[in-house]
Amino acid sequence: MSEHCDCGCGCGHDHDEEIMDLETMFLTLDDDTELECGILGVFEVEGLADKEYIALLPLEDETVLLYEYKEADGEIELNVIEDDAEFDKVSNAFYDMYEDEE
Repeated sequence: MSEHCDCGCGCGHDHDEEIMDLETMFLTLDDDTELECGILGVFEVEGLADKEYIALLPLEDETVLLYEYKEADGEIELNVIEDDAEFDKVSNAFYDMYEDEE
C-alpha cells in the first residue's frame, strides 16, 4: 500500500513518518538563520557527469530542496542549481529515485 501526502513535492511519501528516521543537517540561509533539514539522499544524475546532488527536507516545511553537493576534506559545500535545464534533470532524477523505492 502506497502512502500519499499533499506536500507538493510529488514524491508520494508520508514525510511525517520518514522524517523521524532521517539524518539531519543545518543550512545557513542568506539572513544567517539556520534551517534544520532531513537528508533524503545524495545522488548522481545520468548525463550530468562528475556532479552529485542532495535532496533535503526542512523539518518545519514540506518542500524538498535540491542542491549540488560537494564534499572534500570533511567539509560539505552546497551550491544552488541555477541552470533551469540542469534543475529539471535533477528534480526528475530525484522523483524517479523515490518512485523506484516504492
